Amino acid sequence: MRMPLFAMSIGAFGIGAAEFVIMGILPQLAASSGVTLAQAGLAVSAYAVGVVLGAPLLTVLTTRVPRKPLLIALMGAFAVANLATALAPDFGFLLATRFIAGLPHGAFFGAAAVVGASLVSHDRRARAISGIMSGLTVATIVGVPLSTLLVGQVSWRWIFAAVAALGLVAAAAIWATVPDTRGAIAATSAADEIRAIRSKRVLLPLVTGAVGFGGMFAAYTYLTPILEEVTGLNAVAIAITLAVFGIGLTAGNVLGGQIADRAPIQGLFAAFTLIAAVLLMMFFSMSNPVLAIGGVFLMATSSSLVGPIMQRLLLDGAHEAPSLASSLHHAAFNLANANGAWLGGLALSLGMSLTAPILVGVFLALAGLGLSVPLARAHAETAVPNVKASDLVTAS
Repeated sequence: MRMPLFAMSIGAFGIGAAEFVIMGILPQLAASSGVTLAQAGLAVSAYAVGVVLGAPLLTVLTTRVPRKPLLIALMGAFAVANLATALAPDFGFLLATRFIAGLPHGAFFGAAAVVGASLVSHDRRARAISGIMSGLTVATIVGVPLSTLLVGQVSWRWIFAAVAALGLVAAAAIWATVPDTRGAIAATSAADEIRAIRSKRVLLPLVTGAVGFGGMFAAYTYLTPILEEVTGLNAVAIAITLAVFGIGLTAGNVLGGQIADRAPIQGLFAAFTLIAAVLLMMFFSMSNPVLAIGGVFLMATSSSLVGPIMQRLLLDGAHEAPSLASSLHHAAFNLANANGAWLGGLALSLGMSLTAPILVGVFLALAGLGLSVPLARAHAETAVPNVKASDLVTAS
């Protein structure tokens, strides 16, 4: 069953590239579109808003659709939207296509997680889902740095055209390798899925993740111009730093899975505290290249601890609605993406320093820490099933 999982991971790689590549090419996109850096940051928020709206809506509307054709259709729509981004005649059209490209994101991961789990034995489900989601972290390690280097040689439009091509490759690979899972996956209704996610044990993790994880995105969205203008790195060094970020993201996901299995609530408090501390250190040290690169690694590692913990808490609270819970997980983290990018851009538009978005990230992480208190109380009210969270990779 390795090929079906690999086919879906290609789709995850394409989605990860579409989501994160914009951060690496933001200055070039702003310059070619005739907009400010803060306005260009709206391209990040537009995609994230598409994920936030599309994840629950498409998941609920497609509960009766067979998973294989659904995955193919979602990848096809994703490819068309990214091709439209590559051909966008103006910035307003680009924002619209970024929004549309985000719509299939959460629904794809929700369906892929269920399909991947159905293809393996019960004790290998977490590893199957991890294999699919690994495409996201590979995108941050390879795809984003590579695009940052290429944008100096080719137009940013070709990068989105390549993402569109990846979507078509993924759709073809899914068609060729993923079996028909009808009969292997229990059918659910929209009402059943919605009913299962209405409890505060589901809603509180979503809200906490949407706010607290925005701390990383406030800083990461504007990381390339900060590294260029404040740290003084050249294009190659920036690409290496972005790869370091991807490595940190992967390491944090692995460690976060272990923490989520053992002590999710304590781990959540520790993660948000660490994120705030690292971002505060970065705010004062980005002019030093060594400290800046080290800070980027620690920012990625500490922030990605949150994902597996939130996934564990959501699985505990909504185990009867796996597709919707998984898609909402991605929606919450993309809402954090939108919030962080917008608030960081707002700080820049108010005339604050280029490093101001990092300070915005500190306050968002502290807000996540505060929201963890009622979340912990809700988690303690009811005994939860022992749901394994190790190896779940959960980048936005």
